[in-house]
Amino acid sequence: MDVVEGFWTRVTTPLPQLPTAVLVSALVAAAVVVGAPALWRPARTVVTIAHEGAHGLVALAAGRRLAGIRLHSDTSGLTVSAGRPTGLGMVLTCAAGYTGPALFGLGAAALLAAGHAVGLLWALLSLLALLLVQIRNWYGLWAVLATGAVVVAVTRWLPPSGQAAFAAAGTWFLLLAAPKTVLELQRARRRRAAPDSDADQLARLTRLPALLWVGLFLLVDVGALLLGGWWLLG
Repeated sequence: MDVVEGFWTRVTTPLPQLPTAVLVSALVAAAVVVGAPALWRPARTVVTIAHEGAHGLVALAAGRRLAGIRLHSDTSGLTVSAGRPTGLGMVLTCAAGYTGPALFGLGAAALLAAGHAVGLLWALLSLLALLLVQIRNWYGLWAVLATGAVVVAVTRWLPPSGQAAFAAAGTWFLLLAAPKTVLELQRARRRRAAPDSDADQLARLTRLPALLWVGLFLLVDVGALLLGGWWLLG
């Protein structure tokens, strides 16, 4: 019981606000990862995990049955759910992918701004554990386990200030990466390399142009970046 109480106290006790210099350094580090092609390619798998996880969470919230999630080495992914092929639940499930990483980042920014960096990391581990049981391929299993192992190492060996700095870098990464994936989506659509993208599926479901959905994804992601940045630095 004492162990549980000690853990709960550690997770829920707010930490002092990170210095602005640390937050800006975390922002710069995340921007380098997002902007450098050699770093972006492996790091993009983390965005795919958030993307497919968002599909899965919203599918369950909409009353659909989650049939499995796959993550691929080319940073693509697939979430399969069973239920009505049309309707609001399907629309929300499709729309969650390209907005999910930004909204996860926004939620992380809110927790960081409130001083709950340690709680944020343990919440992330809980979400990864839930995702793990839905993974249906070996690469996806490896990707989720590797991501979880990094977070476990941070919570195990870094002091609270180091955990907060890591959480800040991860938060900035999600906020910056989300709009970039939408721009990549539109470039792929322009080359006709993504005929069955989330935006095109939504166009078929709603009869609204796919480009409108791409614009909506970008609007949500940029809005989350601006609001999250304001919470962290304002």
